[in-house]
Amino acid sequence: MLVTLRDDPAEAEIISHKLLLRGGYIRRISIGIYAYMPLLWKVLKKISSCVREEMAYAGALETLLPQLQPSEIWQRSNRWNDYTKSEGIMFHLEDRQGREIALGPTHEEIITVLASDLLKSYRQLPVTLYQIQTKFRDEIRPRFGLMRSREFIMKDAYSFHSTDSDLVLTYNSIDLAYRRIFKRCGLNVVAVEADSGAIGGAASQEFMVTAEAGEDLILVSDDHNYAANKEKAVSLPKIPVITESGICKVISTPNQPSIEELCDAQQIDSSQVVKVLLMLARFTDHSHIPILITLRADQLVNEVKLRNAVRSHLSIQSATLLDVIPITPEQVEEQGLAPLPFGYIGPHLENKVLHGAKTWQTHFLRLIDPTASALTSFTCGANEYNKHMVNMKWGPLVPLPSQVDLRDAEPQDQCIHNPLSRLQVNRGIEVGHIFQLGRKYSSALDAKFTNEKGNQETFWMGCYGIGISRLSQAAVEQHHDTKGICWPLSIAPFEVVIVVANIRDQVQRNLSEVLYTVLKNAQVDVLIDERQERAGVKFKDAELIGIPWQIIVGRSASIHKAELIERATLKTIELNASELLQYLLQILESTHMGLLND
Repeated sequence: MLVTLRDDPAEAEIISHKLLLRGGYIRRISIGIYAYMPLLWKVLKKISSCVREEMAYAGALETLLPQLQPSEIWQRSNRWNDYTKSEGIMFHLEDRQGREIALGPTHEEIITVLASDLLKSYRQLPVTLYQIQTKFRDEIRPRFGLMRSREFIMKDAYSFHSTDSDLVLTYNSIDLAYRRIFKRCGLNVVAVEADSGAIGGAASQEFMVTAEAGEDLILVSDDHNYAANKEKAVSLPKIPVITESGICKVISTPNQPSIEELCDAQQIDSSQVVKVLLMLARFTDHSHIPILITLRADQLVNEVKLRNAVRSHLSIQSATLLDVIPITPEQVEEQGLAPLPFGYIGPHLENKVLHGAKTWQTHFLRLIDPTASALTSFTCGANEYNKHMVNMKWGPLVPLPSQVDLRDAEPQDQCIHNPLSRLQVNRGIEVGHIFQLGRKYSSALDAKFTNEKGNQETFWMGCYGIGISRLSQAAVEQHHDTKGICWPLSIAPFEVVIVVANIRDQVQRNLSEVLYTVLKNAQVDVLIDERQERAGVKFKDAELIGIPWQIIVGRSASIHKAELIERATLKTIELNASELLQYLLQILESTHMGLLND
């Protein structure tokens, strides 16, 4: 059942999405929902088989968990609101009894409850359980085919431990297993430090397939000793321009509300300026907390770091952070407050400007990035329209707020581990993510075991995911040319395709059937194209679907010869049929052995 398309579908934006649709690997049913056609299903099974082998080698046990999950468990872990309101990515519904249930986007809660019931003693630990299953996420913008779909196949694993040191051992073991999986699948993958996001935990690492179509920005040191997602990356900021110390005073700066306008008019460098951003943290219990953020004006705020800082500095019981948004003049007016001098606000803005607010907390959460706190003299807003302060200093009149890393690390920044090395930017597709969860879920769900001293103790946990369906498309993104897909041998739907140029020619047909039979008997995954199509159509389809080796049976069949084409290089040789088979079988065997021995 092979139906290919000649032209690129209008819905497809990136090359891998176009090729999977054109090659008949997937068909769109609705926005973000795809059917896996027979060719792709073979790819997914091969990827899954590789995953199963490596997970078994790492000591993990396979299971299958329910896709329907009751809301009560998620509410106990305080993630129900996160996933249904804050991030809003979880499909949820009511059953006929009015009970809230969800289609699982992930399974930390379910597996922790099961572990609590089944693992009672430290003698049963460590345990790692995994599954390969369909997940559901209500993506705001489903796009790029299987890269960001609303239904997808994922391998997720969860480990349980009696100590944090034992957790680290398993975390490192899965790290190595993942590197073997991706190498066996023929992918060039970079492991990067990552933000833990809604999953949580003390440490996490993403595995990125480097590709221009990647949605993630990753920063990698040019000495290759550091790599991180831009959400998490740290660096040494550029050294600020040194200014001569002078008397602190107010200066007139009419029509200079932006950093660019101020620096141009006053002939100063943006690294000498402190900028202030007013933000509003909104929570699910309708709490609204104003935030005053201070950083050096030549730096940008990292939104993920900001949200994490807000979560760590604010603890609101039974409430989840929805978002952190800029405060606008219209919002200030709606609160019944006097207008604020936007564009001229300084770090010494007093809390009294919030007094009388209708729904906001009446004092700021104040956060400062170290780039700003390190300045010994700076220019900032004077909290009056058209006025700034110069030669300002931190001290009694302008106390330092809580310091936290809030800035974006940028390409060409110096690395913290080696200032002689600089960060380079790449795009990546996330295909795997591993977490040291610590005791986040076991504590929330009261999951305990009896330790060596006979006392009850909460589990240490890890979590490890691979996007199976996403990995298949990432492989296409990394392995293609102008003619179509070039599948790595280990995950290709077939290893060899035999193309019969003229199926009505009995000599060609007979030779192709002999080749097919010999390859099948040698346990080679082989496909034969015997369609009643023109030879040119079949040749183009063979290039499009990307099976690693092509055997072309054409006019030379009369002298018992055929062409062998390596799809990735398009290198072609013509050999006697028996020589061709011997040559091909040796290549396939050595390739497979090489993958297994890596």
